Amino acid sequence: MSPTSRRILVALLLLAGVACARLGFWQLDRLSERRAANRIAQAARDAEVVRLPEGLEAGEDLAHRRIFASGSYDAANEIVVRGQVLNGLPGVHVVTPLRLAGRDTALLVNRGFVPSADAVTAETGSLREEGEVRVEGVALPLSPGGGRPIERRGQVTWGRLDPVALAGRIPYPVLPVYLLQSPDSTLPRLPRRLAAPSLGEGSHLHYAVQWFLFGGMSVVFAFIFVARGDRLPRAPS
Repeated sequence: MSPTSRRILVALLLLAGVACARLGFWQLDRLSERRAANRIAQAARDAEVVRLPEGLEAGEDLAHRRIFASGSYDAANEIVVRGQVLNGLPGVHVVTPLRLAGRDTALLVNRGFVPSADAVTAETGSLREEGEVRVEGVALPLSPGGGRPIERRGQVTWGRLDPVALAGRIPYPVLPVYLLQSPDSTLPRLPRRLAAPSLGEGSHLHYAVQWFLFGGMSVVFAFIFVARGDRLPRAPS
């Protein structure tokens, strides 16, 4: 290898090391943000239960709060969320608007998991809950994007609860959160109610360690090339 080629290679390895280090620190920043968000979410979960519709008067942020709500389900505007899995079994989530008593605004309630062979469609007519109901669970924020509805076998299914897309399909306002209904032995077997997701830290620390290792290896290889210099084996002519 010529001296010029060796210098170029060393420079590229050092640049790669710097880039990997920056990516590692970026992942640590993401981890710090995740931990801060988790502290806020946990504090909300530990706070006093919010009762709806009465609690709407306070104008509180409902995200991650424990909610107790009463009203009646609007089965005509029920939402099927496709592509779900529970214990390795494909299925869908059934989300039904809860018309809060005395209010125009509704609360979307994720009533749980229903098995489905194609993870797209499911028969939900037999799962209706009539009359006034009381539900409790954890309120989770709606996230825009990825909510494109598709129609299959006469049923419209959604990729996720996209508030923008839902606003064009549901004929009344809905709250910016949905309620993940807590498991309860007194409820019907289906839909299968789901426990609230844990507030994990994700893979940021793992990725940060990987990037720092890659960066360290690049720097070590660069110093090896500098130290060996002309002793590096030459390609046969």
